[in-house]
Amino acid sequence: MRVIAGSARRLLLVTPDGLDTRPTQDKIKETLFNILQMQVPGSIFLDICAGSGGIGIEALSRGAKRAYFIENARPAIACILKNLHKTGFEEEAVLLRQDAVAALRHIREKEVDLVYLDPPYKSDLAKRILIALDEQPYITEDTCIIVETDQESDFSFLEETGFEVFREKNYRANRHVFIRRRS
Repeated sequence: MRVIAGSARRLLLVTPDGLDTRPTQDKIKETLFNILQMQVPGSIFLDICAGSGGIGIEALSRGAKRAYFIENARPAIACILKNLHKTGFEEEAVLLRQDAVAALRHIREKEVDLVYLDPPYKSDLAKRILIALDEQPYITEDTCIIVETDQESDFSFLEETGFEVFREKNYRANRHVFIRRRS
């Protein structure tokens, strides 16, 4: 896995051993950031269930002002720390080493621009995190939330929240679901 573009372009990143994390493939990451390219520079970025931190680091490399990495698995945290050091983004990064839902209460920003959520597939974690995000004052009508998920995941529960799906990008085995506050 590598940084695709920006100031840390081509740097290789370390990933945790084993099957507990699924690093986003470079091609999918590139497609995602092509979609988001105008929103990333100067943004506040949340990388939830961050794994190796590759998505948040890509955002920093492309000009995000600050990135929060939320992760509670020790091997993944070690990778995030190594990758932040290797890319030189330690000053722009905030690492929250705790449960994702609990960590959301510790973000002290007036507004978050982009949220990337990559929870374990086939779990209810995406639903729990999205419900918790709905209660956060830093999630505004301008915030874009992206969930990486499998093809079968159902987001009909969003009808009970202040969120709506406004775009989907399908890949072979997974997809990105783009969510925002209902206006």
